[in-house]
Amino acid sequence: MTQRHATYHPLECRPDSYQAWYQQARLLRFRKDYDEALYSYERALLYYPGAYAAWYERGLTLEALRQYEQAAQSYERAAQLRPQDYWAWYNQGCVALEELQDYKRAIACFQQALLLRPEDYWSRYRQGESFRKLGKFDGAIACYDKLLAAHPNDYWAWYRRGDALREAGYLELALTCYENALIVRSQDYWSLYRQGQILRALGRIESALQCLHYAVTVRPETELAWYERACCYAQYGDLAGTISSLERAIELNRDRYTLAARSEPSFNKLRQHQWFASLLTA
Repeated sequence: MTQRHATYHPLECRPDSYQAWYQQARLLRFRKDYDEALYSYERALLYYPGAYAAWYERGLTLEALRQYEQAAQSYERAAQLRPQDYWAWYNQGCVALEELQDYKRAIACFQQALLLRPEDYWSRYRQGESFRKLGKFDGAIACYDKLLAAHPNDYWAWYRRGDALREAGYLELALTCYENALIVRSQDYWSLYRQGQILRALGRIESALQCLHYAVTVRPETELAWYERACCYAQYGDLAGTISSLERAIELNRDRYTLAARSEPSFNKLRQHQWFASLLTA
């Protein structure tokens, strides 16, 4: 409390000064004293409700405080005051996408940002992500295609295009996207894992095992590829491979994979084995 009185004492002689409250808010935000900064921005806005900068920076402060809906509203107000400002639209879109899961709102915000900066990579990419998470795969793919037209070697555009196609059920097309992602990042765990996952779904078990072997070599402490590899070995009829891979997956994430293994169809022929029951109950 003493510190707060010390902070506001200089303003007591000019309580109607927007600029003094605003400058103090900026200083407090710079010091990462976000609660006090928020108070100062709100005091400033009492005197000048049409201040774009105070609304925008209030949004940044609220984000730091993890008050995301209020942050989005603050950016929205900033965008209303200055509709030609890219950052108010972009930041509102990021909060809507990443924190609020309000994908329709995010799409609209990124569209406004793209009207101001048509070649902006991140607005286009995040708009694609918003479409994908909303289940609007055509819109997502259109965004990734525009990115790839300008950046043909962009890993993320290829990878997320693969995700959109995979989620839409176009597995062969998705596989090609992950292959292109691997051309850019030859040791990318996630592209290798997704390739293995798709190849297993397509019944191409040997190719799936090759991808998954490489994946667990790249990141031996990540459990997803180990479990997928166990499923492949089970379908392939390789008991030793199944045991070693499933044991490793369960070692890395026991709760998840003991539960998953109980209902995994690939393991149906193994359920009579004592080791399988022991592994799931250990």
